[in-house]
Amino acid sequence: MSILYLDCSMGAAGDMLAASLLGLIPNKEDILSEINSLFDGMASVSAEKAVKCGITGTHFSVLAQGIEEDENIHAHGHHHNDDDHYHQHTSISYIKQLVNSFDIDSRIKDDIISVYDLIAHAESNIHGTDIENIHFHEVGSIDAVADITAVCLLINKISPDYIMASPVCTGSGQVICAHGILPVPAPATADILRGIPVYSGEIKSELCTPTGAALLKHFVSKFGEMPVMTVNAVGYGMGKKDFPVANCVRSFIGEENGKTDKIIELSCNVDDMTGEEISFAVEKFFENGCPEAYTIPINMKKGRPGTLIKVICKAEDRDKFVSLIFKHTTTIGIRESGFNRYVLNREIKTLRSDLGEIRVKCSEGYGSVKYKPEYDDIARIANENGMSLAQVKEALNKADKW
Repeated sequence: MSILYLDCSMGAAGDMLAASLLGLIPNKEDILSEINSLFDGMASVSAEKAVKCGITGTHFSVLAQGIEEDENIHAHGHHHNDDDHYHQHTSISYIKQLVNSFDIDSRIKDDIISVYDLIAHAESNIHGTDIENIHFHEVGSIDAVADITAVCLLINKISPDYIMASPVCTGSGQVICAHGILPVPAPATADILRGIPVYSGEIKSELCTPTGAALLKHFVSKFGEMPVMTVNAVGYGMGKKDFPVANCVRSFIGEENGKTDKIIELSCNVDDMTGEEISFAVEKFFENGCPEAYTIPINMKKGRPGTLIKVICKAEDRDKFVSLIFKHTTTIGIRESGFNRYVLNREIKTLRSDLGEIRVKCSEGYGSVKYKPEYDDIARIANENGMSLAQVKEALNKADKW
């Protein structure tokens, strides 16, 4: 499975994301030419080498009406007259008309409009007005449309199976925009980032913009640490400002070697339950989707024999299994521990052998490949052919059809 991972430890802005993704593409000039053809002179994009803290990457530049505008699209929240040139060229409806006029795949158009809708809804929430009354700064809005278009086009070209990102550093302090001084993260950015893990960091500057936040919100399926993966290419998207830390967004494209997830272990000790009662409780745990549950004999106070019951589950299922443990055991207290679990990618395949069809669990990842025939199928074949389980397994191994 191909995975795109975005390192947002220095925030995220549209131009930085575009530059980072451009670094993963071998035919950069073709992509830039395609983007420029869409805007037909309204905007001109280019990419040049940039160095931050000794690291060489790419700076993505957009010229709108001959001006390179900072990517700041904080909006007005009030009406303009219908014949106002500013209104005609900065409303959300105009931007959608512009995007729909592009000669590109409809999926890319849908992505661009969805990202801009996130920004417009955030601005309407902040200004307390309908989305139709939101109007962006003219040059800044075209700049942002170019950034968003570039990112959507590049992700479509890269076509990863899955997109992940690190928690997002927003920066701190204040930012100056057309309407005054705003706190960082800016209100619209903070609105878009709801539900996404963020932190301020030590840099006193706006590191995550509304455009960057909206792109992450739209495309990223999961935020967290980089998974175990074989990296094929790395892109460095450089920002305009200089800081003590390299001001860049990094993108990694590669193949995921295996899966990791967060699990918790719930455990309790009991010394007043029979073996049948404990077995019944464990059956109930499995019936409710518990991936793993087991018991360990232990010695308790005053030498009393007891049982340690352990239930493994996903974090989101914690409350369900806590309730089940209290319901089906005599314990009055439950302990919880959290773990990272490393899981091989698993797939059930059907093997056609001389003995008949048999399902095989195929597991792969972290440099290992494993095959395990399903017990029920082995038992069925053994019964049908008057063989032992060992004889069936030996025959399958000799078939060498894994």
